[in-house]
Amino acid sequence: MTTGGEQQTGPRPIAVVGPTATGKSDLGLDLADTLGGEIVNIDAMQQYRGMDIGTAKLPVAERRGIPHHQLDVLDVTETATVARYQQAAVSDIEAIRARGAVPVIVGGSMMYVQALLDEWQFPATDPGVRAKWEGLLVEEGPAAVHEALRRADPVAAETILPTDGRRMVRALEVVELTGRPFAASQPRIGTPRWNTPILGVDRDTSELDERIARRTARMFEQGLVDEVRELIGCGLREGVTAPRAIGYAQVLAYLDGEYDLDHARERTFIGTRRYVRRQRSWFRRDPRVHWLDGADPQLTAAALRAAATDDSSIR
Repeated sequence: MTTGGEQQTGPRPIAVVGPTATGKSDLGLDLADTLGGEIVNIDAMQQYRGMDIGTAKLPVAERRGIPHHQLDVLDVTETATVARYQQAAVSDIEAIRARGAVPVIVGGSMMYVQALLDEWQFPATDPGVRAKWEGLLVEEGPAAVHEALRRADPVAAETILPTDGRRMVRALEVVELTGRPFAASQPRIGTPRWNTPILGVDRDTSELDERIARRTARMFEQGLVDEVRELIGCGLREGVTAPRAIGYAQVLAYLDGEYDLDHARERTFIGTRRYVRRQRSWFRRDPRVHWLDGADPQLTAAALRAAATDDSSIR
């Protein structure tokens, strides 16, 4: 169990987490505006430069002059890793606190949240072991890797998407190196680093599905296909993590002739909805999260109350 992490002076952060399309970004802005804070992104795909429309990245003009961190820090050819994010985000948060501002951590990338707030210590890697499983992924595809993971660690196979080859390879590597299930390498839930209150934003499922449908349609109307075409010129296809992002993978399939455009839209909506279910399941298991209704007209006031009364202990 963690002990609260760093004890440096400065305001404690506030984390705003939860499923996609619930209204986290707007709440984060409102909190930063009210408290004199700065935003720290914790959405893995928003780290990529040029991946704007498909990640619903807030345009600079809509950021109210509030500094944002961990946005646009990677090229699409670079691999997004939890370990890199953890180190960079901790540095950003400590600098924000040193300035006397409140870090407002906003996003829904589940492992990133846990790595940052629970001080995840990552198991060692072995190039030979990893190469073995990466070879299986290349030669036989993700289904074969998923089956190997199912045999080695059924729980990990249930929690990792069968299309997420990189995470399955990492899980198999950890299991082989440690002789323990992948989950055993993950941190135990305790007091969050910096005693950070964790606010979860969610909505009624039918309402959220409607919001996802509208968001998906808007992304395609705003030029997601053209964005992907431009990113291909920047090396999108050569990337490991960027081309697998929801929306981008479906548009790439459309450009390759695997889907028509309507099917690409539908698969993007379905993929987002499935991801939302996984996010909800993950975050709902964390007893530290104060849940808020994204449809509440007094959402910011409710969030401020929850953050003020949070004692950062497990409830």
